[in-house]
Amino acid sequence: MIDNGHGIPEQEIPLAFERHATSKLSTAEDLNHIATFGFRGEALFSIGAVSQVTLTSRHVSQAYGASVRIDGGVVYPMTRAGAPVGTTVSVEHLFFNVPARQKFLRAAATESGQIAAIVQHYALAYPERRFSFINESRLVFQSTGSGDLRDVLIMIYGRENAQQMVSLTGAARDNPAGLDNLALDVDFRGDALARGPVKDEHQAVSVTGYASLPSLTRANRSAIDLFVNRRYVEDRSLTHAVVQAYHTLLPVGRYPVAVVFVEIDPSQVDVNVHPQKTQVRFVEERRIFAAVQKAVRRTIISVAPIPDLGVDEAGRLVRPEGETGVLPPGWAARHAAILDAGAQPHFDLIAPPPRSTHLLPGIVQDAMQEETPSDAAKPTVPASSRQPSQLAGATPKLPPLRVVGQVGAMYVVAEGPQGLFLIDQHAAHERILYEQFMLQRAGGPSTVARQHLLDPLTLHVGAMLTGQVAAHLEALQHVGFDIEPFGGDAFLVRAVPALLAGEDPQRVLEEIVATLGERRNLVGEGMEAQLVKMVCKRAAIKAGQLLSDLEMQELVRQLEECQSPRTCPHGRPTMIQLSANELEKAFGRI
Repeated sequence: MIDNGHGIPEQEIPLAFERHATSKLSTAEDLNHIATFGFRGEALFSIGAVSQVTLTSRHVSQAYGASVRIDGGVVYPMTRAGAPVGTTVSVEHLFFNVPARQKFLRAAATESGQIAAIVQHYALAYPERRFSFINESRLVFQSTGSGDLRDVLIMIYGRENAQQMVSLTGAARDNPAGLDNLALDVDFRGDALARGPVKDEHQAVSVTGYASLPSLTRANRSAIDLFVNRRYVEDRSLTHAVVQAYHTLLPVGRYPVAVVFVEIDPSQVDVNVHPQKTQVRFVEERRIFAAVQKAVRRTIISVAPIPDLGVDEAGRLVRPEGETGVLPPGWAARHAAILDAGAQPHFDLIAPPPRSTHLLPGIVQDAMQEETPSDAAKPTVPASSRQPSQLAGATPKLPPLRVVGQVGAMYVVAEGPQGLFLIDQHAAHERILYEQFMLQRAGGPSTVARQHLLDPLTLHVGAMLTGQVAAHLEALQHVGFDIEPFGGDAFLVRAVPALLAGEDPQRVLEEIVATLGERRNLVGEGMEAQLVKMVCKRAAIKAGQLLSDLEMQELVRQLEECQSPRTCPHGRPTMIQLSANELEKAFGRI
């Protein structure tokens, strides 16, 4: 690490490695209003105890520098050194004297990603400083130091994504739609609006930063970065405040990208909660939560387009084109109140999604091309899609089933010789796709069907996950992705598995990458099998989708041909059975 600041006076360099030695506190009273990051005096001492450290520094008032080496806690005599003004710290052989800790270090790519994430966090917190991260002689990340936070956002998320983020301070130039993006001066006793950062005048809380439009989302909350007095923190309450601000604006399971800065009197926040100092406690947590939630909600509502509502033949409000379902009574009035007050709504919109005619790729469509009853009853199945049990003439794993109907747009009701079956349509389709995929993949990676993209997709995964994706490129290619490094944290995607042809490739890959980050211990065939399961899970029929009679019949027929029809690839049951005896008991017949 190289810091071109003022440097450390020569006589104080050895003192920097003493336990509890700190330049951040002058009196004990300073602990009640900490405004700096380091104050325990344990960082350099701890690093020096478990590694080999060389510190070289030259103070601005001195003509030469000094260097000291610490080897496993042993401080060697200090020597003079020629050096520019500032401080350089070199850490080598981490945990060389603590084998138990060294044994559990993660892969180099993973550790590098963790370091890059820390560097990026503080590049966001201090856009006026230039941060550089070099890994194995390669420049991985470098901020401009221009002082403009948007420049750092572009470096981290890419220009296209950064353009979909709006400033909580409301500068008109930050609104790509060209709308009047007002920042909101939130008074807890009223709804006065004014330009500038969102503030709670009574508690001296200022909320600034950037938040994504509803068009830019992620599969989890990891892209929500929070800072308190420019200190990066991990706080579930504030993260929930940001997520809550998008209520009814994002699909279920999607989360925003946000960089939120909270400025508060240091005496109102306790940063001395955990040695890592990423967890904090607020004196008035609910007020901070409300300030963040209102700041993000009002800014997004002010720039996000409001969907047009239509009226059906019965005079009821319906969703925009491309969505289906009648809106609940009073929805428009409640939504208007939300837009006006920025309040948290207390209702959920539940409506069935549109009917689909392409749920079972390449099979139902073929059957539906001929609309004669005989064809509909017995759709043809391409040989490449048949299951091993079908090809080998094996005994069916399920009894013959007759489809009766669908319950709750989630379960297919079927009748068999042994009673009634409730089939989870998502789990069942997931099992079907998994066995088809594995049968196809048995011929080798080149036999996996791919859907080539018309335009290559540039995917930014973030510094923390870059190493994970790079380490599993071969596994991704084996399951049907054509993906290659594109510099920094970007990857170029040229093709996706054919199963995902009807899905949004950007969203699918984001979910898979997020899952890769959570499953670091899976390697080799284990990882490939997990990737296949992820692909099939994303491509399978979703709970809540209405199916036609033909689609339900085809789903059940294909499930009957599976090798393991009673569970999905993740082990969940695909069906439950109510025997004739159980039904008779339930109705008191026996």
